[in-house]
Amino acid sequence: MNRLFLRFSILVMLSISVATIAVYVVIRSFFGDPLEEVAQQQAAGQVFLLTQYVDQAGPDEWLVRLNKIREITHSKLELISLQSALLQVAAEKKAQFMRGEVVIDIAGKSFYRRVDLHGQRYIGSDEEVLHAQELPIDVIPVIRTEVLRYIIVAFCLLIPIAIWSSAHWRGLQALEKVADEFGEGHLKIRAQTRESDSIHPLAQRMNQMAARIEGLLDAQKNLLHSVSHELRTPIARLEFGLELLRNAASDPKLETRAAAMEADLLELNALVTELLSLSKLDQQPALKLGEFVVADCLRACLDGLQHELSGFKLDTLFPDEVGCMTGDQRLLARAVSNLLRNAGKYASGHIALTLTKNDDGDIVIMLDDDGPGIPAQEREQIFNAFYRLDRSRDRATGGFGLGLAITHKAIQAHGGRITVEDSPLGGARFVVCLPAAPEAAAGTT
Repeated sequence: MNRLFLRFSILVMLSISVATIAVYVVIRSFFGDPLEEVAQQQAAGQVFLLTQYVDQAGPDEWLVRLNKIREITHSKLELISLQSALLQVAAEKKAQFMRGEVVIDIAGKSFYRRVDLHGQRYIGSDEEVLHAQELPIDVIPVIRTEVLRYIIVAFCLLIPIAIWSSAHWRGLQALEKVADEFGEGHLKIRAQTRESDSIHPLAQRMNQMAARIEGLLDAQKNLLHSVSHELRTPIARLEFGLELLRNAASDPKLETRAAAMEADLLELNALVTELLSLSKLDQQPALKLGEFVVADCLRACLDGLQHELSGFKLDTLFPDEVGCMTGDQRLLARAVSNLLRNAGKYASGHIALTLTKNDDGDIVIMLDDDGPGIPAQEREQIFNAFYRLDRSRDRATGGFGLGLAITHKAIQAHGGRITVEDSPLGGARFVVCLPAAPEAAAGTT
């Protein structure tokens, strides 16, 4: 807010400054320099004495009256040559000076005026100039007045702008908070504004958008959950029918075909199980919290996948100082197991699983492999459901594209985060960062 208001204040001040300069230039172009008019008013007394007293004298009395003026005035009056005066008078005022008019020099607090144009005062007077110095010219108070006026105008503009922008900024902050919470998965939250608020139309559009997104996500979750459940029944019937067929048939070719069909059913059953798991995580279930030793949880994951990872060189580092954490051990083990299975699909022969703590006290699990790695442009997308890399679309390694999505949601449910980096082994590194205790938003049972 302060930064925004400061920038806006600078913009307003610059605008007022430009407007002030523009007004001064326009007035000077059409009506003359306002400061010079002030200087002429301040020097009016000396100019009056010159024009109404000295100039009214005859040729023999002109110098006499000038000397009398010198005796009673504080200003310094002297006669200088025309050529010398022309060197001192500003270029834009020389025509005015040559016509015999009074020319004010504000900076020098003086004025110049030719004695006369035809030498009628005295011999050679047309070649001489009266230079009046030390005049009571002082435009500083006028400039100070203009500056004060400028400051008052600026404050009169900035104070209501500050009041308006403060209220506007609070509304924008409220919208920002709503957007952040909505992005974190709190789909029920809405922006609360009054109709008189300036951001009310924006808040209404945002609420409508949030409602549509919530509806679409709910429909997607319901469809996913319903389809998964509905598939269970025909799968069970097919399994039962397939078993009857195998028992009734004695043809070896039919047995081979039945085995292939059984493999397809197992794959379809696994897909439904994964879909149901993903659906449950989408519904943000309460975590079954408990305190457990993280290293023991990781060892259990490795033991459960011992057969799948038997052909790999497996490095582990589980320091005792990492200790315990509070969370859903079953869910976390599911997430780590998915990562290990993923590494087993793509690693060439080397996998490393490391457990550490960072400077913030968070628990960090790193899984490295020496596989082909993951392109930087796809590292965010691999956590989306059903997303698979181009090289992962075969039945041997591709899976269903749900394992990493489940892992991502499980880590998020614990208030953690998962990222992908380049591994020192040459492949991909998955980094899981978990708080020692999950966020309250995850819930408990």
